[in-house]
Amino acid sequence: MNLTENEIITQQLECFGQVETGKQLKDMTTFRIGGSVSFVSYPRNMFALSRLIDFLIENDVPYKIIGKGSNLICSDDAYSGVIIRLDRTMNHWYLNDQKLIAEAGASIIALSVFAAKNGLSGLEWASGIPATVGGCVFNNAGAYNFSMSDSVLRVLILDQGEFRWLSAEQCGFSYRSSVFHSNPQWIILAIEFALTKKDEQEIWAVMDQRKQRRMESQPLDFPSAGSIFRNPSSESAWSLIEQSGLRGLSIGGAQVSAKHCNFIINVQDARAQDVRDLIDLVIRKVEEKTKVRLQTEVEMFNWNHTKIRHQSKR
Repeated sequence: MNLTENEIITQQLECFGQVETGKQLKDMTTFRIGGSVSFVSYPRNMFALSRLIDFLIENDVPYKIIGKGSNLICSDDAYSGVIIRLDRTMNHWYLNDQKLIAEAGASIIALSVFAAKNGLSGLEWASGIPATVGGCVFNNAGAYNFSMSDSVLRVLILDQGEFRWLSAEQCGFSYRSSVFHSNPQWIILAIEFALTKKDEQEIWAVMDQRKQRRMESQPLDFPSAGSIFRNPSSESAWSLIEQSGLRGLSIGGAQVSAKHCNFIINVQDARAQDVRDLIDLVIRKVEEKTKVRLQTEVEMFNWNHTKIRHQSKR
């Protein structure tokens, strides 16, 4: 039996873990937008991941690492490469006294619940973020005036075949950013947290309060990528969008949420271009009205027709 090229590549990729074909990025992102992908790989562990990366680079195969896809806006174009996901296999965590170590593919929501059950405080802010631990580190995710950098002790990375730990200081955390943005070849593998002991009921009370606040203020009943724009130093992004009269503005199936102006939601099978056009329109209108140019905090993926190679993003 003669095998097709895709079948041969699938067999090669299966050396490193599970492989899927015929998948859509829209099924891997919280915005529910994105075209087809050639292969999806779930490496069985960090050593398999290291060899997988070497294999892809040696064979000039484009790849991208993603977690829950909560910060991605993907084009509707096909991606002729390998999407690497860590959330199925590299998703474990371990507790040693008050130090919690989690693999990059672990759910930050599940981890925050585990911490609460063990009377450990520091991750309450993350109990509603649909992302992986690695993605939260990459973007220094945050909410309610807290962020990942507040509790990270060190980060284990893969750097061109070498495993090494970075201290929190070496991670270069800043608002919605980290050193990993400028070093895409560094792959986040695991994170060690320094959490503090606290009464479990107090932790749950904070998490319940924030859950209620999210339900009241965020459009959780529609697909989205969370907050689209970074908050400028002068004023919150949602307020600038509100002042510009853009609440509820729609293009195609994409809409500026009437509930929270810094969310763009997929209200009716939006095309990727609908979302991108709406983002561009909001930026332009806000700048015309307020003289402030908004910056996005989401990542646009697979929009260039030329191949974007060897990207690492959670």
